Amino acid sequence: MRHIQGLVGRPEEKRPLLPRHRWNGNIKMHLQEIGWRRGSMNWTDLAQDRDRWQAPVNTMINLPVP
Repeated sequence: MRHIQGLVGRPEEKRPLLPRHRWNGNIKMHLQEIGWRRGSMNWTDLAQDRDRWQAPVNTMINLPVP
């Protein structure tokens, strides 16, 4: 019986760990990119006010993609 080497052996090197980006972290990162200052309002409170939330979202949509 023949064995396929890739299925029998162990990898010689470990894969690098990737940073875990969560949805909350991505929102905070994008808000920092556009220069939004937190001040006294949390971003989750800002998102509850649709009119005020629309401005940062529109700015993020228009950001150039690298």
